Amino acid sequence: MDVCEAGVNGTEGTATATTCSRSNPSMRCWCRWRWENHQQQQQQHNVLRQRLVSLVFSSGFTFFLGYLVLYGSIGMFYAWLMFSKPYLRSTNASVGLKSPGCQEDNEGSWSIGVFYGDSPFSLKPIEAMNEWRDEGAAWPIANPVVTCASLSDAGFPSNFVADPFLYVQGDTLFLFYETKSSITSQGDIGVAKSIDKGATWQQLGIALDEDWHLSYPYVFNYLGQIYMMPESSQKGELRLYRALNFPLKWTLDKVLIKNPLVDSFIINRAGEYWLFGSDHSGVGTRKNGQLEIWYSSSPLGPWKPHKKNPIYNVDKSVGARNGGRPFVYDGNLYRVGQDCGETYGRRVRIFKVEVLTKDDYKEVEVPLGFEESNKGPNAWNGARYHHLDVQQLSSGKWIAVMDGDRVPSGDPVHRFILGSASFAAVTVVVVVLGVLLGAVKCIIPLNWCAHFSGKRNNAFLGRERSNLFSSKVRRFCSRLNRVPLSVRGKIKPNTWAGKLVLAVIFAVGVALMCTGVKYFYAGNGAEEAYPLNGSYSQFTLLTMTYDARLWNLKMYVRHYSRCSSVKEIVVVWNKGIPPRSSDLDSTVPVRIRVEDQNSLNNRFKKDTMIKTRAVLELDDDIMMSCDDIERGFNVWRQHPDRIVGFYPRLVRGSPLKYRDEKYARRHESYNMILTGAAFIDRTLAFERYWSSEAKAGRELVDSYFNCEDVLLNYLYANASSSQTVEYVRPTWVIDTSKFTGVAISKNTNVHYKIRSNCLLKFSEIYGSIAGRKWEFNGRKDGWDL
Repeated sequence: MDVCEAGVNGTEGTATATTCSRSNPSMRCWCRWRWENHQQQQQQHNVLRQRLVSLVFSSGFTFFLGYLVLYGSIGMFYAWLMFSKPYLRSTNASVGLKSPGCQEDNEGSWSIGVFYGDSPFSLKPIEAMNEWRDEGAAWPIANPVVTCASLSDAGFPSNFVADPFLYVQGDTLFLFYETKSSITSQGDIGVAKSIDKGATWQQLGIALDEDWHLSYPYVFNYLGQIYMMPESSQKGELRLYRALNFPLKWTLDKVLIKNPLVDSFIINRAGEYWLFGSDHSGVGTRKNGQLEIWYSSSPLGPWKPHKKNPIYNVDKSVGARNGGRPFVYDGNLYRVGQDCGETYGRRVRIFKVEVLTKDDYKEVEVPLGFEESNKGPNAWNGARYHHLDVQQLSSGKWIAVMDGDRVPSGDPVHRFILGSASFAAVTVVVVVLGVLLGAVKCIIPLNWCAHFSGKRNNAFLGRERSNLFSSKVRRFCSRLNRVPLSVRGKIKPNTWAGKLVLAVIFAVGVALMCTGVKYFYAGNGAEEAYPLNGSYSQFTLLTMTYDARLWNLKMYVRHYSRCSSVKEIVVVWNKGIPPRSSDLDSTVPVRIRVEDQNSLNNRFKKDTMIKTRAVLELDDDIMMSCDDIERGFNVWRQHPDRIVGFYPRLVRGSPLKYRDEKYARRHESYNMILTGAAFIDRTLAFERYWSSEAKAGRELVDSYFNCEDVLLNYLYANASSSQTVEYVRPTWVIDTSKFTGVAISKNTNVHYKIRSNCLLKFSEIYGSIAGRKWEFNGRKDGWDL
């Protein structure tokens, strides 16, 4: 008997043997095949190992890795500079870090707002009604009034709230809505209560929780009983629940229809009960474009299908799917549908029902009269609104609840795809730079495309000869590797033109990296308002300017009008021919207040047309992010009796001398906030400034044409022994006057000398503020650009 070595154990390095008989040719051939196959595998592994080592230590790979690290570092710095928010100190600003609520959800970030009107077709948001309560800076109230944060802070973690329905009991409003649980990722039915016409809401809890998804909680009264008919399409049937202990305890009353209907409602019309809903389970059914009608003599059934079912089976943009409770106005019935054309739930559409019988149905679309926001993702409903419930109160006025979302459906997935594409493009940019600089000699090493060049047996050689695809791949690699030489021949890196091309390509890579970081790290890109105790509010933005600074003003209005909490922009026009409001690109009303006299005192002039409690005094040459503005507004709402701003100063010394912000930082304290960028209480500040006690100070402001902000600080300090100023450091600030050359105070030394004189004069009149100072509170350091 012969001994044939069949292989080697790779892990132990010991030989294994197979005993082969001379009289058994098949066994001998099998042994030889295993041995040759093992040798070939070993040679292939060695070749791959050599290729990997040569790749890692090659200059091209080092260049590629180094530039990726460089671009990555730039991206990390950009993320830290623009998107890190360590200054969120309390749950007043956002949901607590330990809260599982308000997680990013592919279905959206829906929230709920309240609207009022004299009719269903004249609805205005709650902020337009100027709802006030003097005891708090959370007023006037602004939408949204119910969010995932308000529910999560109440102990019911939620990713979003949507599909709101009202149930009115006297002066008390109950709000039922879908809440997507952050824990189970399932839709439940939540409920809240309001006793002030919807301005504030007390979260009562979860009214209905099943083992399947629930939404669209249509609530109605029948024969003294309160019923809820939520969507239960995941269960495959339409269920009706009855309240045992309203509003939190419900029991299943009956299954109305054994069909998975979505977004259904029941209406009593012409002595019959009509049930509208959509069934997307049928073959050939167009999702979000189908509508069916059923009828019965009782809302409890039995239900019979309409003769023309399906009423609609059309494009999803038509509005076939229901979008809320139907309503009757002037004797006419109106159905609310949702347009899902651009994205799911893009907008609601209103249809006037002209014919509703057992044999026929006709409706025509009518305008709702609702004005969509132009603030984009900064508005709570800037991207879509898909549900409306409007009802008439006992007073004759109409109230409505509507949901809204700042981003379209599937936004996280969309951002992931775009971010990944941006990072992939960065790698391409690095390769192009390597080619131009000569670090990358070839795109694909030719030996990656070639076949294994070691010893081959006849079987493998025959298989390779028949593989025409591999030869085509080698030819393609050869042609591709000629590209670097050709490109370097046309674009010479050593010339000025070549260096410019390299700089442009590098800048493109930086832009792509920052874009990718933005998609991955910045969330939905919205600069949202920060709630205080679950409520939002708005402020008026006021600036003072003249004709030589019109370019500043246009850029200013375009930027700040898109900030979430800006209600109106007031332009105090001191000199020259004012522009028309239509000349300014604004998403909010702009009022130009032309003054008779060119005086800095006009900044704090009493203005009864300003409807908000908060006023942001902001110079027209200051640009900062909307997020910083919203953060400052949130801080002011916590301290409405203070001047809350972004430019601190420290007044001290003998004699008093006006110094810049660096001086305050060196001494780690401040006692004055410049009102070139500061929030104030309009009533408190304007009355103090125009009081008889401030007359001497106003005359000094006119004589110096300076120091109006210094005077207001003295007036605040003179009126209170407690802290009167609060500093908020912005992430970044740009002074646009440096680019236009129209700064009011061009000579800094003269400007500071005048202000030092103001300090001396004001101290004589109102007392010194040098003995008052407060330490910086450690909010996030920013950048002055």
